[in-house]
Amino acid sequence: IGLYEPVKSFYVGENHVGDVPLSKKIAAGFTTGALAIAVANPTDLVKVRLQSEGKLAPGVPRRYTGAMDAYAKIVRQEGVAALWTGIGPNVARNAIINAAELASYDQVKQSILKLPGFKDDVVTHILSGLGAGFFAVCVGSPVDVVKSRMMGDSAYKNTIDCFVKTLKNDGPLAFYKGFLPNFARLGSWNVIMFLTLEQGSEGLCEKACKLKMR
Repeated sequence: IGLYEPVKSFYVGENHVGDVPLSKKIAAGFTTGALAIAVANPTDLVKVRLQSEGKLAPGVPRRYTGAMDAYAKIVRQEGVAALWTGIGPNVARNAIINAAELASYDQVKQSILKLPGFKDDVVTHILSGLGAGFFAVCVGSPVDVVKSRMMGDSAYKNTIDCFVKTLKNDGPLAFYKGFLPNFARLGSWNVIMFLTLEQGSEGLCEKACKLKMR
C-alpha cells in the first residue's frame, strides 16, 4: 500500500498530466502486491496452518502449540524453503487482490467525484472502500481458495493440480465459498484502511500548508 503511489507514478512517468489510466493503476497494484507477499509468505503460511488446526476432530493431537512453535517445526521438519510453500498461488492471490483493491478504489472514487453532489469526503471514501472490497472478493476469491487449500494440504502437486481437483471434486461454486463473510471482511477492511489513509493524508497536507504559511 505504501509503495502504490510511487510505483504508479513510476509507471505513468513524472511528466504525466491528468487522470492515471486504469491499466497503470492495475499494474502498480499488481507489482506492489507481489513484492509484499514475497516477503510475508512465511507469516501467511503459519497463519493458514494454525487456522487449520481448529478444524481437527476432538482427540486428534495438534501439530503446533502456537505461532513460534509452528515456525520452528516447519523449519526443522521441512526445511527453510517450506516457509515459502504456496508462494506461486499466494503471489497471484495477493497481487490480484491488491490490484483489485487499490485500482478499483482509485477508479470508483474518480467516478464518484464526477457525479453531481459528491466531493472528496468521508461518504465518498466509504463508498469507494466498499466498491474496492467487492471487486477484490469477485476477482480474488478463486485464487484465495486455491492458496488456502495448498497451504493447508500437501496433497496437491502444484497450483494447476489444486485448481483442477477443486473444480472436479467440488464444482465451480467452490471457488466462491464464503463470499458474503469474505466481503464483510474485505469490505470493512478497505473502508477502514482507506478512510485512515485519506484522513491521514489530509492531516499531513494541512500541516504542510501551515508550515509553508509560516
